[in-house]
Parts: sequence; structure tokens; C-alpha cells
Amino acid sequence: MRPSQIKWLFALAAAWGVAAVDAAQWQSVAVIKGDRIELDKSRIARQADGKVTAWSRLALDRDFIDEQGMRYTAIEALNRYDCEKRSFATVKRVYRRDSQTVREEAVANVRELAAEPGSADDKLLTEACKPRTVGEAQKVAEAASRQAVAASAGKPGVMYADMRSAESAGKPRTMQVAEAGPVAAKPAEKAAEPKAANGKSGERPRFIELPKIDKSQVEDVAKPAAASPAPGKAGAKPAGARVEKAADRHAEKPVASRQELERLYASSGPRKTPKKKPVEQAVIEHRDIHWSYEGEGSPGNWDKLRADYATCGTGKRQSPIDIRESIKVDLEPIMFDYQRTQFRITDNGHTILVEVGEGSSIRVMERQFQLVQFHFHKPSEERINGKSFDMVAHLVHKDDDGKLAVIAVLLEKGMEHPLIQILWNNMPLERGQGIMPAAVIDLNNLLPPLERRAYYTYMGSLTTPPCSEDVLWMVFKQPVQVSQQQVSIFSRLYSNNARPVQPANGRLVKENR
Repeated sequence: MRPSQIKWLFALAAAWGVAAVDAAQWQSVAVIKGDRIELDKSRIARQADGKVTAWSRLALDRDFIDEQGMRYTAIEALNRYDCEKRSFATVKRVYRRDSQTVREEAVANVRELAAEPGSADDKLLTEACKPRTVGEAQKVAEAASRQAVAASAGKPGVMYADMRSAESAGKPRTMQVAEAGPVAAKPAEKAAEPKAANGKSGERPRFIELPKIDKSQVEDVAKPAAASPAPGKAGAKPAGARVEKAADRHAEKPVASRQELERLYASSGPRKTPKKKPVEQAVIEHRDIHWSYEGEGSPGNWDKLRADYATCGTGKRQSPIDIRESIKVDLEPIMFDYQRTQFRITDNGHTILVEVGEGSSIRVMERQFQLVQFHFHKPSEERINGKSFDMVAHLVHKDDDGKLAVIAVLLEKGMEHPLIQILWNNMPLERGQGIMPAAVIDLNNLLPPLERRAYYTYMGSLTTPPCSEDVLWMVFKQPVQVSQQQVSIFSRLYSNNARPVQPANGRLVKENR
């Protein structure tokens, strides 16, 4: 989001002011464990670029006291919604106790996040993006109409054909050859209904009276194929079209008579067999299976589930690995610049994932990497000389060129970890649900002590599909302690979400000496 846009949103928030709160029209969107998530329908504004700004509120069913001792019962947030991309960004928060404002704060690092399908954020976005005026509704209707016209383009409608025989004379006469839909006959029309050619009445009149065909000019399909005149010989070409009833297709020779042409196009033309695109058999067998850590979607089958997962089976620099036979050298220290940050915690169906605000980074090997997110595995995916650990935290960073660097913090049972407890306190109740609590975290507290930050490093890959390679890995030697209860809480959700170790394939691994 550009600075000019942020200033405009703050000006808009100030213009609404406290008076707007008294006139707010809060609409409940979701209820989570007694806490209501609501949207103020009176403060929804559509911008010139099509995006929408709206106020949402988390109304608590109790007094909440945060780490700083502040007590409040509701949190209001000014969000900017991108209706097309299904994403949003929070630019301001207001903390209230009943109707009194306790604190207001602008979000320092505004970051756009995807609204997870079915989540409270997704429901807020859907409600905020609904047309609010007749003009907006008309635009939606016009867009739907354009899509319908585009979808129906090229489809056959009601067709008309000149149904004169070659021998008939007079003016051309057009007759309907495809029905637009069932039509009830009027009484007058029934009375005037002509008799059929055979003298019987009550038969449904035909739309098409096909011209009489000289059967002597049509190939008898009951005769053996050898009896057919050979192409290229004089007198072998029939006067009418060649009929191949058994194969249900038209002959390759051009249709000679006008009547046959009319009949051909009245039946929507020759049938064509659609060509099937070649697809790998392995992908067909697993097309409906999502990747996981057990069953048919387990790591051994990842490369067969989708074509873009092939690297999971063919890559030569895959992660994780059992770190053995490393060389001891003087590695440069990793320079951490982690800031206190708010966070969004999500149960994505594979792990607990935590997204953080912008501004936290590391510097190593003369490159700057920004922290994007971190997540957990149980047990640890990495092994050190064959030893596995209770859990591991993976801190994922990205540089300006899109290259990834992952720091692995090994976790072992011991004392309770305060930062882990804050995360577990705000853990979502359902899979696919994301929560952005008011609490802040300092990820420096998740790292080993400054004097014990020796590490291993090697080149590897993502440990989940699509298993992309060219990832810089740094694994701290010193584990960090978490309590047995904290491990058990994660284990209730994911008892085993670790990819098995992959072949090292002679890769060079360095460590601090």
C-alpha cells in the first residue's frame, strides 16, 4: 500500500470520528466461543480503484486484560479490502471498554493478507464487498450479463433453412429446424391441424420434410465392404452422399446434393471426436488426493500427486537431511534484526503457521532476508548425527530476488517457553481459521542465547510440496526448551508432520568450529 493511500485512510477514519461510533450499525458476521465478530454497515466506503474500506469489531463477552494491564471489551479495526484478490490489510485499531476509547493505534507496517476461505476474515470481506447502492448493483448485473453473453458466444440457437427440393419452384420458404422450447398448441390451431400424408390425423407435424432419396444411389451398409466400388474408377462415385451408419459419421467425399447439405447442417454438422490431452498416468491416479503426511498423500507419493510436485521425487538437493560429516570452518555470525511485532496465527491443515509484520530481517553472506513467517514440525525434521528432537521451528525469510533462507530452531522438552505459550493461547479453534490477536511477540526470544548461536549450513529445499530447491538452510546447534505440556498441545493437532530425511547426495555441510 502506498503512503498516500495510508494517509487517505487515516483522514477517512478521522472524518468518521467518535460520532460515527454512536450511529454505528453493527452486523454480526460470526461468533467464536462467545465472542462476536461484527461489521459496521454504516462505515463502508468504496474507493475509486474499486477497493473497500470498512470497520470491523471483535466484541468480547468479558473484560480482557493484556500484557500491559490495559482492560477492554472490544477491538475495532479499520480494514482495506481487495474484493477481486480476496485479501485485506488492517491500517488502524481502536481498543474500547464499553463505549469508552482506551487506546488508538495505527498499524506501523501495513501488510496485505489473504482471507482464508470460510474464516471470519473471509466472511467480513464478503459482506463488505456486497453492492451497497443501486449503481453498484447495476454494475454487478452488467458484468454478469457480459459474462453470460461471452459464455454463450458460438453456441447454436434456433436455425432456419431453405427447405425447397431441387425440383420445386416458387419463392424460398424458411422453416424452423431446431426447437426454441416446448409450446402449447392453441385450440384454433388444433382444429386446423392437417392430416398426415398417410391419411391419419393426430400425428405431430414435422418441422422438416426431407426430400425423397433415391435408394439406388445410397450404399447399402448391410453389404460387404468389398462390394463397394473402388474409389478412382469410372462410375464408382455415387450420386448421393456416402452413408456410414454403423460408424455414425459422414464420408470424406464432398456432399453432392443440396438436400443432403441442408440435412447435414440441420443436424448441427458432422460430429467430431474431441482430442484428449495426454496426461501422465501417475498424475491421473492421484488427481483428487491432497498432500499430507500419511495415507495416499504421504511424502512417498508427493511427486505423483501433481506435475509441479515432481521435484519432490527427482530433486538432488532435498530437505531435510541427517547432518553428518560436516566440515568445521569459521562461519560468519547471522546478524538478526528482529522487531516486536503483531502476528496472525493460522491452522492451515498441515501445521500452525504464524505470519509477522514487516521490518524483521537477517543478514548473512552479504545478503538481506526479510522474515515472512514461521511454523512448527513434530518431531524435528532435521537430524544431527541420527538424533531427532521433540519439535522444530522453521523461520522462513526471503530476499529481494525471491531467494529463500530458512533458520531451524530445534526444540526439546524442558522449561515452559513464554513466547510459545502466547502462540498457543491464541491458537485457532478450527482448521483454516486465522486469528490476529492484540498481543505482540519478540522473536529474539525464540532464538538460542547470543553466545550459543553456532549453526550448520547447507543448500536444500522446501520440506513441503512443491519441494523447490535452492534454499539456504541454517540449523542452530543449541536446542531451545519448551515444556512437555506445550509439546502435547501441538501433538493433539499434529502428532507427526515431519517429512522423512532425504539423501544428502554428497552435499557440502559447514559448521562453526
